[in-house]
Amino acid sequence: MEKDNLLKYKNYIGSIEYNLKDKVLFGKFLFIDDLISYEGETLGDLEGNFKEAVDDYLQTCAEFGKKPQKSYRGSFNIRTTPLIHHRLSYYAKAKGVSLNRLITDIFNSYIENNQKNI
Repeated sequence: MEKDNLLKYKNYIGSIEYNLKDKVLFGKFLFIDDLISYEGETLGDLEGNFKEAVDDYLQTCAEFGKKPQKSYRGSFNIRTTPLIHHRLSYYAKAKGVSLNRLITDIFNSYIENNQKNI
């Protein structure tokens, strides 16, 4: 999925897809558990309907007293080997930082070194 093929509005991200049979553009919110979709005949329609879906989602959440999900919470589980877990924990302790801080620093370094490839 290329980053240019995504819709973004109010910190929500949506897909852009095309149904050849029905000749319609459609998409759905990405990176949240709620299933929210939208469609349009043109890219402009699709983008407008995506923004309307975001606004409707936020309004509906407010009406029902539900906290809207965010596309990214900043928290996820990582599965690794016990040895890597131990080494990372040891290295973090030696540097005087938390394991979360160390992993964030590693991710940032990776992103900076690979940004041109995205």
